[in-house]
Amino acid sequence: MNVLLLNTSEHTGGAAIATLRLCRALRSEGIAAQMMVRDGGEGAGEAVAASGRLQAKYHFLAERASIFLQNGLRRDTLFAIDTASHGADITHHPAFRKADIVHLGWVNQGMLSLSGLHSILRTGKPVVWTLHDMWTFTGICHYAEACEGWLKACGHCPLLRFPHAHDLSTRTFLRKSKAYKEGRMTIVCCSDWLAELARRAPLLQGLRIESIPNAIDTDFFCPASQTEARRQLGLPTEGKLLLFIAHKTTDERKGVRFLVEASQAIAAARKDVAVVVCGLESNLLKDAFACPAYVFDFSTDRERLRRLYRAADLLMMPTLGDNLPNTIVEGMACALPCVGFRVGGLPQMVQDGVNGQLVPLRNSTELARATLGLLNEEQHAARRTAARETAVANYSQQAVAQRYIAVYNDMMA
Repeated sequence: MNVLLLNTSEHTGGAAIATLRLCRALRSEGIAAQMMVRDGGEGAGEAVAASGRLQAKYHFLAERASIFLQNGLRRDTLFAIDTASHGADITHHPAFRKADIVHLGWVNQGMLSLSGLHSILRTGKPVVWTLHDMWTFTGICHYAEACEGWLKACGHCPLLRFPHAHDLSTRTFLRKSKAYKEGRMTIVCCSDWLAELARRAPLLQGLRIESIPNAIDTDFFCPASQTEARRQLGLPTEGKLLLFIAHKTTDERKGVRFLVEASQAIAAARKDVAVVVCGLESNLLKDAFACPAYVFDFSTDRERLRRLYRAADLLMMPTLGDNLPNTIVEGMACALPCVGFRVGGLPQMVQDGVNGQLVPLRNSTELARATLGLLNEEQHAARRTAARETAVANYSQQAVAQRYIAVYNDMMA
């Protein structure tokens, strides 16, 4: 069986990492799997490029320009919106022709257009689409927050400067509806939370919807000496470290402002706590916390990431809306308990008092209280053990690959 996995990037972002890991997991189970990407794929690795660099750049810029102009030159939501108006036609690519299964991941921002998806479905090849956010069944947004427009064809979109009944969100919604009617498609969600939303979505009615988590390499992400990890990173070997990781640390959806607020109560209660921040624009947060902060820029270096998990005492996830974050699974595999908000796919991963603690959304007071409670020396070792056991039992590469192979076999049959 030949499986072609599509994703916008080969390495950057949670969806890219998840897709690459799935590709490797499938290969380890004897499946001929390959990635196709917009960014990357120039080398002789697991990925091939969907189109040339100039063409890929054109698709990206043309779509952003179109959104910018249609949304009344509004800049603050430019990357919160996707219309899939531009993208590569992959149906003539040798890798596509060879594929028995076409597996979509996060394919926005000029990777795949809705007309391109329509062309793929019309070939009759079975399509599996792993959802990493809500975009597939909304009009134009990746996370609808409190808006329920996606339950009734969108319109009056709060992300648009001039919302109305037949605005850009409605027009894109209708284009999706037309594209999805062709061919055979199965939807896979990375969390039970997202799967429940998908089952309610009018755009996905009649489609098979499964919930399968992202896979990680639990042999690589594993516990080791905390002291040694801190030395290697140049972090203090004494005291408690709270780790906050995000691709873009200042992204409002990642909720760092609630961690900043919580740090005041944490610093007042304990003088031995510091925060470690890793991701783009982390330098902007160095002086934001009430306790000492150590910052690391974004990197795809897995070894450094593993050291950060090993060095920390708690993983802080104040996200305001996420599917099934790779960061939590990687941290747990390294025996790192998690504290965050009860939102999205987090309740599926974090069991209160067992491998972490979840608190009400946007409540920095409870976030601080839970953090101080989880730093309790008496229970901390047991929580570390439970975190590791959770990761191994639910997110190992073999377990996840076998579940996808079962889906592929059903579709081929």
